[in-house]
Amino acid sequence: MKMNANKVNRRQCLGGMAALFSSASLPVKIASGQDVSSTLYLKDDIDRAVESGAEYLIRTQRPDGAIADRGHEVAMSALSVMAMAAIGTQPSVDTARGRAMQSAIDFVTDPSHQSMEGYFGGRDGSRMYGHGIVTLMLTEMLGMGATLDQNVRIHDSLVDAIKVILAAQKVSKPEKLRGGWRYTPDSRDSDLSVSIWQLMSLRSAKNDGLDVPGAAIDQALDYLRFSYASPIDRQGKPRDPVSGFTYTPGTYHPSFTMTAAGLLAMQVCGQYDSPLVKGASEWLLQNPPKPNERFFYYGVYYYAQGMHQAGGKYAEKADKLVPELLLDSQRGDGSWIAKSGEERNIGSVYATALTMLSLSVRYHYLPIYQR
Repeated sequence: MKMNANKVNRRQCLGGMAALFSSASLPVKIASGQDVSSTLYLKDDIDRAVESGAEYLIRTQRPDGAIADRGHEVAMSALSVMAMAAIGTQPSVDTARGRAMQSAIDFVTDPSHQSMEGYFGGRDGSRMYGHGIVTLMLTEMLGMGATLDQNVRIHDSLVDAIKVILAAQKVSKPEKLRGGWRYTPDSRDSDLSVSIWQLMSLRSAKNDGLDVPGAAIDQALDYLRFSYASPIDRQGKPRDPVSGFTYTPGTYHPSFTMTAAGLLAMQVCGQYDSPLVKGASEWLLQNPPKPNERFFYYGVYYYAQGMHQAGGKYAEKADKLVPELLLDSQRGDGSWIAKSGEERNIGSVYATALTMLSLSVRYHYLPIYQR
């Protein structure tokens, strides 16, 4: 296996940068003038919040290594591993957090959690959502395991997991649904929400030097373009300069969550100069997230990462707004949970892990989120 040299260097940076993170001090807030609505959060607030979130995840961990509170234990454990990696934790470090991370990876890669075909979404009922989350985590942790044996298991599990994604993409579908994925490996339709996780997994795996055909990513990008709300001409330019992404092709009303997800996916695939990226960034600038947003934590995760990568006024807006939306809703035990709706039923581990990923954009530890 040959890894991308640039990515190896980024992984090597993780250890040195993590040491700096451990020196976080107490949270401080400053106000701009007398306007309390424009409160700015200093770095210390975010550091303390994600540290507390990580401690919550560790306390939630079961003896078998799983980190989950409401089911989907394999997928939630993988999401928790990514959250801890995003704030600088390494499974090879002999600390409580490092050991917890190592144990969670062992749990995820237990052979009983992956079918003989390589599918991760069946054992815990998380379907292709969970499969994509687990695969992305494995690509990001490849070569970062605590032991040689753990690295071998990560690699072997990952190779089979990628085969599942590639095979599912090839299932016969109507033209505008080709290149995407849906709930099961044999689904004959597609939606953007499921597809994003598979696409990011393939992109990260390709960065690792694993066998991912470029055509698979190109086809997924074609599906992304079909999911854009504004019609696109033959030159790739959308009719409406400001628009966003939709859940499925053929609908023309962008949503916050799907626009944020589509934005990040385009960037992960290197499409930084695409007019769709510009249009989605501008749409999100005009339609920022609200606390009562459907799938709030899921959408803010994509929003924080995507807008930060967009840079300029987009990053400035998101880097200020995301802490304002998230910090004050942290509970006393360090966790976050949705107040209502579908996300509340998924649990605190889900909301806490996504919040940590949202707040960790400036650390740049996870290679997939590095421009």
